[in-house]
Amino acid sequence: MPPPSPLPRRHGLDAAWVCTPERSQHPLWQTMGAWLDERLSEFVDVAGFLAQKRFVYDTGAAVGGRDPYQPYTFVWFHRDLAEEAVVPGPIHLIYRDDRIVVIDKPAFLSSIPRGRHVVQSVVVRLRAALQLPELSPLHRLDRVTSGLLVLSTERRWRGAYQSMFQRHEVEKTYRALAPLLPGLDLPVTVRNHLTTRRGRWQAEVLPGVPANAESSIELESVVDGLGSYRLTPRTGRTHQLRVHMLGLGIPISNDPLYPVVQDVPLDDFTRPLQLLANELRFIDPIDGGVRQFASLRTLPLRSEVS
Repeated sequence: MPPPSPLPRRHGLDAAWVCTPERSQHPLWQTMGAWLDERLSEFVDVAGFLAQKRFVYDTGAAVGGRDPYQPYTFVWFHRDLAEEAVVPGPIHLIYRDDRIVVIDKPAFLSSIPRGRHVVQSVVVRLRAALQLPELSPLHRLDRVTSGLLVLSTERRWRGAYQSMFQRHEVEKTYRALAPLLPGLDLPVTVRNHLTTRRGRWQAEVLPGVPANAESSIELESVVDGLGSYRLTPRTGRTHQLRVHMLGLGIPISNDPLYPVVQDVPLDDFTRPLQLLANELRFIDPIDGGVRQFASLRTLPLRSEVS
């Protein structure tokens, strides 16, 4: 494990680090600059970072390109962040205490900084806005899904609450808009085995394998010619509700992945997925209190582009 970072967080993100290997058999590794160039030139402008003193040792001193190569040496730096389109729509603060924060997320906002969504993520936005540098989500919520997300305020609380989610002790209710299918017998409980594969956007159903995903689905009403469905997942597999609705022949409206993957630009916020994480209920693992929350958003979810 690295020592504590000498650099403060930037945009709510920790500095990146690399560590030199034990010894160098490479003739170019006579200097730290040569090693950094070979190690990082694919990802950053090493010469520019050295000139701007953006690489630092764990003491906080700047790394010099001609510094002699030293094994077991940590080097810290902040990457440059790509420009990101601002995701429209407010993050509603539903609840906050010393241990958890519950928010109501707009569609298209990533929960965590990842890939091409860094500054435009719940974690980065709220760490700065709430002055909570250790804020982190306790469960998953897809970028295109709207609704409730629970986060821990500090690292020390994370384990107890994450374990609660992992043991499926949290009652979750989603609502979705999808086509009406005459003859579909509802309510129904869907059970199957879902898996994901590296490099594929869609989750897959594996037939003949013990179930690892379960959802209850019922039709509640009709809205604008579409069915308004109540979805109750008993497990939390990737894209579970989206795949289960598709399997019933009623794919969720505006889904960019199911039934087919659509090439939607990252800055197109006009067609939100009609899936809302609507309600959460659980017994607080620390004080035993009943926690129950509801989203402020309702179906149909409208584009929040101004």
